[in-house]
Amino acid sequence: MRWIWIDKFVEFHSGRRAVALKNVTLAEEHLHDHFPGFPVMPETLMIEAMAQTAGILVGEAKKFQEKVILAKIKKAVFFDYARPGDTIELDATIESIVSEAASTKGKITCAGKLVAEIDLMFSHIDQNLGGKEFPAENFVFGSNTSVFDSLLRDVLAGTKQESEAN
Repeated sequence: MRWIWIDKFVEFHSGRRAVALKNVTLAEEHLHDHFPGFPVMPETLMIEAMAQTAGILVGEAKKFQEKVILAKIKKAVFFDYARPGDTIELDATIESIVSEAASTKGKITCAGKLVAEIDLMFSHIDQNLGGKEFPAENFVFGSNTSVFDSLLRDVLAGTKQESEAN
């Protein structure tokens, strides 16, 4: 089972930047216990949502051929909460990308207000310098990219319409 912490992409610029949305809802069971009487999206799950947004951006930059895993949280600073009924916007930018790794910068906002700044490092684990061996199959992105296609559906449709108009 996969936990997908983003609902869809609203912008996607291959190899550069991606913007995704996450609707925070009381239908998410973890909000019933994180803080009783004052439910907020846990900061760890906001980090995971940013890791998924930025990780898909990094993976797509290499056409999903690399096994991309979160290697390091360089920075995670929180300024506000995300509550049920909020829609958070996750804005990820690739800072650098080389064969072994990628570095991203991210901001989370809600209704234009800064919620968090999260900078991450990703490893392309088959290119690791330690010589470690990993399974041949891509257990991160797999051969079935329908989940990613679904998240990118609206963005790709808009891109197609723009290219047909030109």
